[in-house]
Amino acid sequence: MGYILVTGSSRGIGRAALALLAQRGARVIGHGSRPQPQDASGLAFIAADLADPLSVDRLWHAALEIAGGKIDAVVNNAGRFEANRLERSDIEWLDAWEDTLRVNLTAAAQLSRLAVLHWQAEGCGGRLVHVASRAAYRGDSPAHWHYAAAKGGMVAMHKTIARAYAGQGILSFAIAPGFTDTSMAGDYLASRGGPGLLADIPLGRVASPEEIARIIAFCALDAPESMTGAVIDANGASFVR
Repeated sequence: MGYILVTGSSRGIGRAALALLAQRGARVIGHGSRPQPQDASGLAFIAADLADPLSVDRLWHAALEIAGGKIDAVVNNAGRFEANRLERSDIEWLDAWEDTLRVNLTAAAQLSRLAVLHWQAEGCGGRLVHVASRAAYRGDSPAHWHYAAAKGGMVAMHKTIARAYAGQGILSFAIAPGFTDTSMAGDYLASRGGPGLLADIPLGRVASPEEIARIIAFCALDAPESMTGAVIDANGASFVR
């Protein structure tokens, strides 16, 4: 089983996915914005701040070096979720917009492009897994236009990749979680009234990171080729398309 690069894997969904993929026998490379202390697992980890446009190229080539020149799958999970109130100054609002799209969408696009070019040069297939959001379809709060726009863009990018390169064995899958029990979602839940939001989730609870990780592992390892282009919802039936 080849190497899989998982961005945003220092905590939450990414960390759960990294652990599960390793349990499944994949050779995984983790990523976060800051260096991580070496743990007993000995998993490879690369620090790169995706807010820096030059960092994606460095991340990719560092991962390639670890992998001996061949990466089989990339999981675009890294994300930024920060409120951006309309009442902010023009420059503050625009900076927050651009920072969020930079990390959540543009960095994922850069990494996807590098992966596709790599697989084309190698003459082989590969898999992209994009962790989007329910917000791509349902939208988000008035302070999160930028987050919803970035995730909507990610889904559109994913569908374009799937249609363009399926014939070359390059497959693309997307996952659209609703609220998940991570620190990022926890802050949002608290800001929107906490447990009261659960009334909007027929399942009665938010997803666990491990649940989303299982979907990521399925897409990266097991999903049949005919599923390329699919978006898998995981939102407790809070938004049914």
